[in-house]
Amino acid sequence: MNSRQRRGVVLLALSVLCAIAAFFGVVAVVGDVDSKVGSETTAYELDQDIPAYQPLSPDQFHRVNVPKRWLPATAVTDLGDVNGKIAAAALSKGSLLQTDMVSDRPQLRPDEQEIAIMVDAETGVAGTIDPGDQVNIFATFANGGPGGKPESRIIVSDARVLEIGKITQAGQTSDQNDSRDPGKQVPITFALQTEDAQRVAYAESFATKVRLALVAPGSPSVPQDQRTYTLDGDK
Repeated sequence: MNSRQRRGVVLLALSVLCAIAAFFGVVAVVGDVDSKVGSETTAYELDQDIPAYQPLSPDQFHRVNVPKRWLPATAVTDLGDVNGKIAAAALSKGSLLQTDMVSDRPQLRPDEQEIAIMVDAETGVAGTIDPGDQVNIFATFANGGPGGKPESRIIVSDARVLEIGKITQAGQTSDQNDSRDPGKQVPITFALQTEDAQRVAYAESFATKVRLALVAPGSPSVPQDQRTYTLDGDK
């Protein structure tokens, strides 16, 4: 073996040694990163904005893989945990779903039933009423009082709100004599006893306007003799 061949062998050996050193260097870096990141686990992000108190469903989220050590303890890792629940506040697209973002839907009591009606979005809700709140339900009748005069009534006192739907544009009514405003409306679901549910259904069908008034916690119910108002009776 001449000197040129010996130099070639030495260079080849050095190249092999450098390649081995580089390999072990990469393995060491990967191992260090893996030790810092750790194993991954499943979490979920929102695919869309979700208004507060709206029902949640699995198709509103997508699965992501997140390093387990970086995942908050409150993160939802099973979408079964959101079944039958509602958003506890307004949720933003791209947010990581966590247990404090959801809450249980208000439930019916044994003597109650659900009834939903369409209420004017501005005069009925105004963004201040949430599921679980109690409201007084007012109905105004154009010819409901003595002598066919206008009258306002509290048809149900302390009605419990179960759910607030999405605001929609109401369609024009087919009754040309119906003066109700076909503007934006929102479906409100209440938990009511049978007689109160009948009052609400009647008001939705025949009242000129149905309005809601939020009741402060602990407030007494409105006495029966104060639930009807006419302008003639105002002193």
